[in-house]
Amino acid sequence: MKIRNLSLENPVFLAPMAEVNDIAFRVLCTRAGAGLAYTGMINPLARQKLALDDRPAIQLFCISPKGVAEFIQKHERQAALFDFNLGCPSRVAKKCGFGAFMHHRLGAIEEILKTMRHSTDKPVTVKLRKSAQTLEILRMAEKYCDAIGIHPRTEQQGYSGEPDMAFALKLKKKTKLPVIYSGNVNGANANALLKSFDFLMIGRSAMGHPEVFAEWQGKQASNAGFGFGDYLKLAMKYRIPLKQVRLQAIHFTSGREGAKEMRIGLMEAKTLDEIRGLAGFSGRLRARV
Repeated sequence: MKIRNLSLENPVFLAPMAEVNDIAFRVLCTRAGAGLAYTGMINPLARQKLALDDRPAIQLFCISPKGVAEFIQKHERQAALFDFNLGCPSRVAKKCGFGAFMHHRLGAIEEILKTMRHSTDKPVTVKLRKSAQTLEILRMAEKYCDAIGIHPRTEQQGYSGEPDMAFALKLKKKTKLPVIYSGNVNGANANALLKSFDFLMIGRSAMGHPEVFAEWQGKQASNAGFGFGDYLKLAMKYRIPLKQVRLQAIHFTSGREGAKEMRIGLMEAKTLDEIRGLAGFSGRLRARV
């Protein structure tokens, strides 16, 4: 099971998510059984220090090839692959013209993909949305990429409404590249989707629930070591900022007993000790209820 020269243990990945996929969360998801974990979106011109000890798939967003080659050369040894984001539907993406709002800029897309391809022997992939230009971008990607990702919602849909499965299957039939499907994937439907696609990405279903990757494989998640207490240990190890830890803690309350009360306390927490000290937090967050 490979994408170019990258060997993978299984075909179900942690999808790239902005403000979610810090290194501590990625480690939990791979520990739970994700075949690959993506970073959130990274601008190649940004100067922030990146935590890449887990050798993730690095997702780039940009509107020109400026800085792309230098970024890849700097981080190539720490990357599993490099992915170009043409799928983000956020307001920031719309304002700045990247992600899903770049589909019509075919010349710029090709220059970026060409630069990525010429800068690394690692796999290069691109994540697409449904648009009038998707099939044209696919033809372009076949010249430079080793796989494509498809989230078959339009930029107007964002993350709401039903993904257009017929469109995703049409895309799959039109290419020999491996196709990574994204859109409402969870542990319950993953095996059925793998009958149609080469790889899958689990996104929102994994937020606060790294155990979804273990559950997909039929493993018992309760004692596997990827609850919030385990996240907190990793967060301290990697010095994750308090704001990010608080955000992750709120995600981990999703679907849990007493979630509303926990979130109120978490929003007011000012230190890691306060988060750790919330009554019953660690015990109640280790498993689904």
